[in-house]
Amino acid sequence: VQLQASGGGLVQAGDSLRLSCSSERTIVPYVMGWFRQAPGKEREFVATISRGGTVRDYADFVKGRFIISRENAKNTVHLQMNNLKVEDTAVYYCAAKEGVTGQTIASINRYDEWGRGTLVTVSS
Repeated sequence: VQLQASGGGLVQAGDSLRLSCSSERTIVPYVMGWFRQAPGKEREFVATISRGGTVRDYADFVKGRFIISRENAKNTVHLQMNNLKVEDTAVYYCAAKEGVTGQTIASINRYDEWGRGTLVTVSS
């Protein structure tokens, strides 16, 4: 499945952004995840959602601020980012891994499909 992330941009601290990750193929069989990579740092887990969208998991640093969701009929996954902080500045990537019902995956090494990232810059 080929993935394309979009929706990044330059915002101020406290603002919101909604990222989208779309595919030309069905994403129904896939557990989906969002990751990010800040300059000079390793790529890190942000959020993941199960195939049906009923189970979600988040990195501690985004809990209560970010929401991951999916629209399987549109082959799209979203990341709603609220109350953005300067430290959220990074390139955000979406990823996919075939999985089973109810499964979420936080480990970066388990994903085998990656999209091009979208840059989010948060200014103070």
